[in-house]
Amino acid sequence: MTDKTPTKPKRPPQTRTGLTDTGVKKAADKSARTRAREFALQALYQHLVGRNDAGSIDAFTRDLVGFHKADSAHYDALLHGCITDAQALDDAITPLLDRKMTEISPVEHAVLWIGAYEFKNCLDVPYRVVINECIELAKAFGGTDGHKYVNGVLHKLAPLFRAAEVAADKA
Repeated sequence: MTDKTPTKPKRPPQTRTGLTDTGVKKAADKSARTRAREFALQALYQHLVGRNDAGSIDAFTRDLVGFHKADSAHYDALLHGCITDAQALDDAITPLLDRKMTEISPVEHAVLWIGAYEFKNCLDVPYRVVINECIELAKAFGGTDGHKYVNGVLHKLAPLFRAAEVAADKA
């Protein structure tokens, strides 16, 4: 008699890509600047939703687990710069939206602030890196397709702040 027990097919070997099942970077693979953006996003969310002042948000955020691994100088620049320049950032972003700013989720709003702020003030960060980092933030913290919206808006915004860099990239 032959044994006709079905055998399980072999699974392909797992590859370590540094991404979770949802496509987001694993915590161990994140740079200090990526972590700074994540903490800044959480802090800006508190500002947008709770209307908390920057000082209390900053104190709270610095006590969160893992903050010591973040680039605190970049976090400071993002948090305080976005709050200080909020109106100017909104003025740059709003004409590119297909809806009112009040209809944008607070997460996507904060991500767009981070992108616009970095385009304007962090010239050491290539514009494509800014866009990619913001897409990853929106994937990790935002709604289902929020990252697609963020991508579209930031691609329109980049030439306003980085015209020469965008033109050179297209050439």
